Amino acid sequence: MKKDQYLELPIVGMTCAACVKRVSDLLLKVPGIKEAKVNLITERATIKIEEETLVDLKEIVKKLQSGGYDLRIQKLNLHVEGLSLGDPLKLEKEFLKIFGITKVSVNPATEILSLEYVPTLVEIDNLKKILEKLGYGEIKFSEEEAETYEEMVQIREYEDLKRRFLISAILTGIILLDMITHFFYHLSDRAFLNYFLFFLTTPVVFYGGSRFFRAFFRGIRHLSLDMNTLIALGTGSAYVYSVVATFFPSVFLSIGQRPAVYYETAAIIITLILFGRMLETKARRKTTEAIRKLASLQPKRTILWREGQELEVELKEVQVGDVIVVKPGERIPLDGLILEGFGQVDESVITGESFPVDKKPGDKAIGGTLNLTGSFKIKVTQIGKDTVLSNIIKLVKEAQATKPSIQRLADRIASVFVPIVMAIGIFSFLAWFFSDYGLTFALMNFISVLMVACPCALGLATPTAIAVSTGKAAELGILIKNPEVLEMANKINYLIFDKTGTLTYGKPEVVKIYTFNKSSEEEILRIIASVEKNSEHPLGKAIVEYAKQKNIALTQPEEWYYLPGKGIVAKFEGKEILVGNSFLMEEVGIDIKDSLKFLKEISQKGETPVLVGMENKLIGVVTLADKIKEEAWEVIEELKRKKIKLSLLTGDNFWAAKALALKLGIEDIWAEVLPEDKAHKVEEIKREGYTVAMVGDGVNDAPALATAHLGIAIGSGTEVASATADIILIKSNLKDLLKTLKLSIRTYQIIKQNFFWAFFYNILLIPIAAGLFYPFFGILLKPVFASAAMAFSSLFVLTNSLRIKRLKL
Repeated sequence: MKKDQYLELPIVGMTCAACVKRVSDLLLKVPGIKEAKVNLITERATIKIEEETLVDLKEIVKKLQSGGYDLRIQKLNLHVEGLSLGDPLKLEKEFLKIFGITKVSVNPATEILSLEYVPTLVEIDNLKKILEKLGYGEIKFSEEEAETYEEMVQIREYEDLKRRFLISAILTGIILLDMITHFFYHLSDRAFLNYFLFFLTTPVVFYGGSRFFRAFFRGIRHLSLDMNTLIALGTGSAYVYSVVATFFPSVFLSIGQRPAVYYETAAIIITLILFGRMLETKARRKTTEAIRKLASLQPKRTILWREGQELEVELKEVQVGDVIVVKPGERIPLDGLILEGFGQVDESVITGESFPVDKKPGDKAIGGTLNLTGSFKIKVTQIGKDTVLSNIIKLVKEAQATKPSIQRLADRIASVFVPIVMAIGIFSFLAWFFSDYGLTFALMNFISVLMVACPCALGLATPTAIAVSTGKAAELGILIKNPEVLEMANKINYLIFDKTGTLTYGKPEVVKIYTFNKSSEEEILRIIASVEKNSEHPLGKAIVEYAKQKNIALTQPEEWYYLPGKGIVAKFEGKEILVGNSFLMEEVGIDIKDSLKFLKEISQKGETPVLVGMENKLIGVVTLADKIKEEAWEVIEELKRKKIKLSLLTGDNFWAAKALALKLGIEDIWAEVLPEDKAHKVEEIKREGYTVAMVGDGVNDAPALATAHLGIAIGSGTEVASATADIILIKSNLKDLLKTLKLSIRTYQIIKQNFFWAFFYNILLIPIAAGLFYPFFGILLKPVFASAAMAFSSLFVLTNSLRIKRLKL
């Protein structure tokens, strides 16, 4: 049985949701491609082919180019030692055999091998191996250039849009000054001013709006209509009409009409839509930040233990079965099994566990986690794409590729609206032309239809509401990073919480001090805090901080020894003091059998016990727990009132999760869940028909945040979680979650209202613009009134969107 293979292709030229279906249809026409999933935001297409099927890359390029699209090609120069002595033609042939390479150029004089390739299909390391097999020497190239190429392309696109927007905005601002003059004074002789407006508007249309017109002509060539069609038709009609009125006023004077210009219409539409596209491009760049930050958790070099010596090597040289050395303060590079060493590892980036984990021989080590104390020798069990971290990255990529797009609504409507408007305009022109009303009269009605159906309100419906909404949210400490999920917010009926750092503060605090053998609480606290005074352990730091709050005077111990995974042995005021877990007490012979039930009850309450022994006796226990956020109860109750089903999904231990869930009244609990399983759990809930929101703060939450319909990150969390999420609560206050849902719901309602009114005003006047009532009532909609209707609909959209600023949350 043949296995399916998946390939990722970077696509160039997509501008709207209509492009997604078109690119998908084009790819499916290529022999061997069974399935194609296209994502507008990441500008990637994932194709499914049979493993033994040979897909022709040239055929893919040909099909894409036939629709006005292309593959994104990366260029890279390799300096190859000995290239001047080799056979350039043979080398070119060898490299062109590699699937994904489109062009090879060899320059023996400079020893430079220039490549053009599809970055998602070709790995540079494989190219280096081929060159080594062919007998070439050292290969040098800019790794940074290779790794950041796509990011640089995105930056260049953003800078280009920004430049076009700023130039257009300046020119449009000058044009708007005339708009006020024209409206209030109606100057009788405007010929010179019209020429001036023409010179101001022309750069806006042909420089600022060039991408819209190119896409429009490309769409016409391939019989496809989208938002670019609407933008080009609206601005083009206004511009052409104004040019005719400026240079050929007699066309209008011959039918008794005063020539009027609408340069401001074309300029304003292009400038505002450029602004929207600029914001969209900036948002697209952020979607890749999660992947980059996840990848940065893995070091590029590591220490290899070989034949009793430490060798520093590139991480890609490490193979399964090799032994690596990880020292304190270093990140564990790959998944493996600890052979030697004791210490503590911060696994919060992967598991979400707030406390460091004690590690000993036989325990698993996870790549990307931070070694806090102790030195380890680790036998590598997974490398490359098989590591936990790589699987998280893969899950984030896959989840991001399935995000819904609110712009599809506008494009679906546009695909029907534009042909209808064009048909009505052409019919109107032909009807009046063959009714002996003349070319000018027929042309005026045709332009009126296009003017009244101008898509500026439709084009502004989404970006204006989103711009106001994101501004309002920013004032409240809420960052709406992916506005496309706003349509999901008003459908959310299932909300999943992470525990550590989300419902809790993410750091331990002292809960209670238990005393034995007639010791006082103050004395126990003084002893344990003094012993922990120099400790770097989070539990120790929490105890010391608590003692300082109680104004307890601390004394430096005479001797101090740290036992990894167990605790501290110290000499304090002449007595031997033991501070740590039950393993430490049992090891030194302190009898704690009578306290085991008590200690188990503490653990079941979600608290961590720290035992204190002195002179072979247990004298006290200090319990610590991750404190629940004060606002959590209020937020949970409000969500329940909204009939939203709640659950807790955490990598933390079961008893800690259960204790917190009981306190907050959350019924469904999933604890000790790995990152990949978190994403699978979210998928499982989605398959049950729920619209799911996920709230989290750690790297371990990243796949789940990306998989959920709505991903919300707590601001105190990791950068990776924030980069993956659609919405970020900067202040880490859970009350902002309620504000976020309310704002999101209201924003999407405003967007729908904008769409409705944009069409209502236009469609209502189309019959009048076409001259339907002229033979009966003498009513004729002149282009100036058609433009006014368009401007009014735009004004309504802008005013309606601004209502979000006054929304009380």
